[in-house]
Amino acid sequence: MALKVGDKLPNFKAKDTNGNLFDSQDYTGKQALVIYFYPKDETKVCTAQACSFRDNYEEFKDLGAEIIGISADSVQSHIKFKSKFNLPFILLSDNDKKLRKLFGVENDFLIIPGRQTFVVDKNGFIIMVFNSMSGTIHIEKALKVLKK
Repeated sequence: MALKVGDKLPNFKAKDTNGNLFDSQDYTGKQALVIYFYPKDETKVCTAQACSFRDNYEEFKDLGAEIIGISADSVQSHIKFKSKFNLPFILLSDNDKKLRKLFGVENDFLIIPGRQTFVVDKNGFIIMVFNSMSGTIHIEKALKVLKK
């Protein structure tokens, strides 16, 4: 079942690019989160989306939010992607697709992993869910809801 606006962020853990175990509970009650699922590192639209989040990162931080990108790529792939494009935010590996299932992110066009963004308020409640294969519009939508 897909997560929707008003739902509490489920607790989850995954490996980040530093080899550390990211735990969502470390953020709940402390800051907002922008969690975006994307299909694959190094692809055209995914790279444009990641770079757009990078270019707006300080604005997200000023609004009290941390950005978390999630795909099924390996930690090693994320390390290269993060380094190549100087991405300042957290990337998590979901190679077993448990996080996609937990959030209810379905494939687009039957085979392409979905591109979906969740904005979670400081208290751990989902305040926005946005699904579009267009990458950069996710940044605009997330900033707009955080500014409210």
